[in-house]
Amino acid sequence: MNSEAATARIVMERCDILGGISEEVGCLTRPFATKAMQRVNDTVAAWMQEAGMRVTRDAIGNLIGRYEGRSAAAKTLVLGSHLDSVRDAGRYDGPLGVMVALACVQRLHARGERLPFAIEVVGFADEEGMRFSRSYLGSRAITGTFDSTWLEVRDEHDISMAEAIRAFSGSAEPQELAEALRTPRWLREELLGYTEVHIEQGPVLEEMGLPVGVVTAITGQTRLRIGFTGMAGHAGTVPMSMRRDAFSAAAEFVLAVEGIARSMPGLVATVGQVNVKPGVSNVIAGQVTLSLDVRHQDDTIREQALLEMEARGRDIGLARYVTFVWQPLEAHDAVPCSTYLTQLFVRAIEEVEYPVQRLPSGAGHDAAIMSTLTGMAMLFVRCKGGISHNPTESVTSEDTGIAIDVLERFIKLLAQEARE
Repeated sequence: MNSEAATARIVMERCDILGGISEEVGCLTRPFATKAMQRVNDTVAAWMQEAGMRVTRDAIGNLIGRYEGRSAAAKTLVLGSHLDSVRDAGRYDGPLGVMVALACVQRLHARGERLPFAIEVVGFADEEGMRFSRSYLGSRAITGTFDSTWLEVRDEHDISMAEAIRAFSGSAEPQELAEALRTPRWLREELLGYTEVHIEQGPVLEEMGLPVGVVTAITGQTRLRIGFTGMAGHAGTVPMSMRRDAFSAAAEFVLAVEGIARSMPGLVATVGQVNVKPGVSNVIAGQVTLSLDVRHQDDTIREQALLEMEARGRDIGLARYVTFVWQPLEAHDAVPCSTYLTQLFVRAIEEVEYPVQRLPSGAGHDAAIMSTLTGMAMLFVRCKGGISHNPTESVTSEDTGIAIDVLERFIKLLAQEARE
């Protein structure tokens, strides 16, 4: 087995190890600031130290490994992805990017090679937002874009975010924690850029027969909480004409959302969570809350779709005599990738003699948040069937090896540019 194949095998094995660390038995579920996340951080920290990196954790619990450059005053290239997961997840969404970055640093360390810049590999503490319905907590903390009011948000067990962070990272009083989360880790002039390797989470690369692709932009996204409140009543005694059924209103709204999304090319809209109260088989639903996720590369189209969906929801509420609530939770504009860094990826892929496929990312990534601080670029890795956020998520060792090779060449090209 050659060294490239051996490195890829190690990355795959490490993803398997991390995939076995979960808060739930029988599936991979790793929310922010949990014991499972702590075990993952401890495990990855040991691997970082083996790669010659100095390891720290910040106020929110991001894991950061630093490989020094030739000079203490050198700028920094940041590589990374997230180590948390959704519920019943696959093992590559997030961790693969951290492991590929770590593999490249490990190879530098094995050769005793130092670059004109430092490299920091970041394992973000939260990207998915599963526990507190607030995503990108890790990258927001690093960039100073964290909203301190979120510290008061509570999870399903009535634990506040501040309490969870203090238990996870050992941070002190709420005010000190809030100040730490508002202070960027780096100044903009200290950074060369941010790069993230990630599974595609879509079918394009597989359809094209290509192992990797270069991301052009990250789509804009809006997350909302939708509510319908009617009147609970006996399933057998309230005539259909007199009902104020919140669930029927919600169902009509979901289909309306689907219709609007289908009418606008490139738009995707998803209702992934539904909570029905009182949730009893012989009682008319009195209250329903829904999640709504809307995305498009063009922010103008996304905003137009949101206006149509809100108007449709209000119309449904009026027609069915139920109250409609439209509550935006967070929104992210579309983010273009750095032309300069992207072109380095293009050159790196050409060096390994594969066609260059450019494609947008329909999923959100920490890279979008990091772009508020520095230029960013992303490399996608082919995944089987385009499946993600699912235990059947799969990548091959061969494609992983190519991703490692491309990222390593990207780093070398950047080093050559830094010397010139």
